[in-house]
Amino acid sequence: MIFLFLFVFGFAAHAQTWISVEGDLTWQSRNDQRVPGEGGGDFSISDFKSGPFPAYRLYAGHIWNDRHELRALYAPLAIDVDGQLDQATLFQDSTFAAGTETTAYYKFNSYRLTYAYHFEQWGEWKLALGFTAKIRDAEVRLTQGNLFESKKNVGFVPLLNFQAVRSLGESWRFRFDMDGLAAPQGRAFDIALFLERSLAPSWSAFVGYRTIEGGADNDKVYNFAWIHKAVLGARAEF
Repeated sequence: MIFLFLFVFGFAAHAQTWISVEGDLTWQSRNDQRVPGEGGGDFSISDFKSGPFPAYRLYAGHIWNDRHELRALYAPLAIDVDGQLDQATLFQDSTFAAGTETTAYYKFNSYRLTYAYHFEQWGEWKLALGFTAKIRDAEVRLTQGNLFESKKNVGFVPLLNFQAVRSLGESWRFRFDMDGLAAPQGRAFDIALFLERSLAPSWSAFVGYRTIEGGADNDKVYNFAWIHKAVLGARAEF
């Protein structure tokens, strides 16, 4: 079990601590793999099954002086599906046969720490801009009878963060949130659009859509995935 916590010092006027929990149903419209990136065989885990798969994520954050926000995220994602390969496929050091029952496993856990600066309110909009330090814990695995191969990768990814919240009346608001960046060696985008309703002075619930897209293309690995999430969540402020 992962315990997510955040200690923030220097509580000033108008300080606010918050937590957010999301539960979702996840679909994959793309999950293309080739390992090694040069010479490996192409296959797509999304061809085995597109979804839905249950998932969740946890946020904890603190905003002080109505300007500076620090937040942490734990977002696990694991997809385990059975199917068959369309053609004989070289994966890592083994060739997996076509037309044979195969188990494909895809893990992409995300751990992030974000700093964002909140600007002066502009009309009904509240905007924030910052940066995110992301650690990805990824694995792709194929199993076919006694044949087993796995490719694991743990790495650091720098991202930009952008937030926008618009009031839609006394109790409703629209919330947009994005971590993302593109570079020659790959890209990563996590974009959410939520409709949120206040239920009490310090509680709110939200529903919406989140999409995660990106991957890498190099001589060791080719992986591009596009994930879609139907989200239901709750947020508490203290």
